[in-house]
Parts: sequence; structure tokens; C-alpha cells
Amino acid sequence: MSAAIKLSSPATREFWEIPVLFEDEHLLALDKPAGLPTAPDPTDEQRPCLMRLLHDAIAAAKPWAQERPLTYLNNAYRLDADTSGVLLLAKNQPAFIALANLFGSNQPVTQYIALAWGIPPGEVFEVDAALALHPLKIGEMRVDPKDGKKSKTAFQVLEQFSDWALVRCSPLTDRPHQIRVHLKHAGFPLVGDELYGGKKLWLSRLKKDFHLKPGREERPLMSRGALHAEELSLPHPITSEPVTIKSDWPKDLKVAVKYLRQYAG
Repeated sequence: MSAAIKLSSPATREFWEIPVLFEDEHLLALDKPAGLPTAPDPTDEQRPCLMRLLHDAIAAAKPWAQERPLTYLNNAYRLDADTSGVLLLAKNQPAFIALANLFGSNQPVTQYIALAWGIPPGEVFEVDAALALHPLKIGEMRVDPKDGKKSKTAFQVLEQFSDWALVRCSPLTDRPHQIRVHLKHAGFPLVGDELYGGKKLWLSRLKKDFHLKPGREERPLMSRGALHAEELSLPHPITSEPVTIKSDWPKDLKVAVKYLRQYAG
């Protein structure tokens, strides 16, 4: 079977070649690119989303869908639009129900890599702060001790730079925007996550003798929320055998960390 799934949006003239990280008769794990929402964006119905593109391609009998053959594909959880990395999908309804039950019981172990602004409270720490939808801001979450749902994330600092930190994040519950809000709550928001107070990362801020060529405009090293779903471990929803799926860091995260090590170590 093909090692990548090709998708396109005629409306926006965009094209994606998405690597397959794991596959068997019940499951399909994709390496979701940053910038592509998992599900429809309620604030922008015209914006392409991964699940709609997949379903349209299956209905159109695209080659990658025919060779499997695929008639069903569903997601038991989401990655935020800016978040890259492991996204696991079910290829039939029994697998979907079992997968949804696993995520409902918080059995899967997910590990994310994040770049955050500031000095963390410790090398290893946890944020235990209930989350709820913001009452006034559509699509935004907030810490809400009274009406929020229990939310907990474990953090481990992998590298500390001058004003930034490379952090491994392990959510112990599965709430929307959980890592992003918990990082903000801890006082060091996610790089590039402007919704929750994270600034973009610029090379000109790191490199003292930075100069642009005439007529050029500087682009940020990280213009999106710097969050990557690096690893997912869970019992297989049908066979119960242990499954671990990994995703390599995307290019923008690799480049950002390279320059941080070089100029902000």
C-alpha cells in the first residue's frame, strides 16, 4: 500500500501528501501537517479540513482509497489545526467505537513536544486545572475551577534556552486546547500560539548580527503554535496488543530548535 495519502482542495488549490505512520485492517495513523484542521472550522466553513478531504477522496474512489479498499474512516479525537503529528483513525465502526472508548477512559498515552516562552516552574511539573469553554470568546478555552472539566498535564523540560524552553507534554486527560491553556496557566505560553498569548519566534531576536538582504522580508521561524504530537501508545482497540506510533519532528520545529541551540543556548 502507498506510504502517503494524497489530498487536494480544488476550492483553495492546496495539495497535501500525508505520510502513513501505521496501518492494519482496523486502524490508519497519519502524520497530520500543521495548518490543516482535523474537523470543520465553525468560524470558517470554507476552510479545508482533513476528515472532509478524506471522506471526499473515498467517495471519489481515489487510488489510495481503492487499494485498501476503504469505505469508512473516522477519528476518535482531534489535533488542533496548528498541531502536527500522530492522528489515529478507525477504518471500521467496531474499531471506532472501541477507540472512542479507549480515549474516553484516558488509556492512550500521548506525548507532545512544545516550544514555550519563558522559564518553567521546574524541570518536571504538573498542571491540574479544570477547563471550560470561554463564555465570551468563541472557540477559546479557559481555566475554570468552578464549572470546568478535570484536566491534568504532566510536563518535562528537555532543554532550557535563554527565554524559551523545549518541553515534553503528556496530557493525562483529553480536553480541547488542554496543553496550550495549561502552558499559559503555568506562565509560559506556547511559541506562536497568539490565541493564548504566545509570540512568534524570529531569528532576528536570536542572532545579534542578523541582516536581511535588500527587498527581503523576514519570516518567523515559528509562525504557528509550536506543538507536535510525537508519540501515541495504546492497547490495540480490537486485539489489545500494545501499539506505539511515532512521528518525526516537522521541518519548522527542527529549524527553530537548531537556531535556539546555536544562538540562545
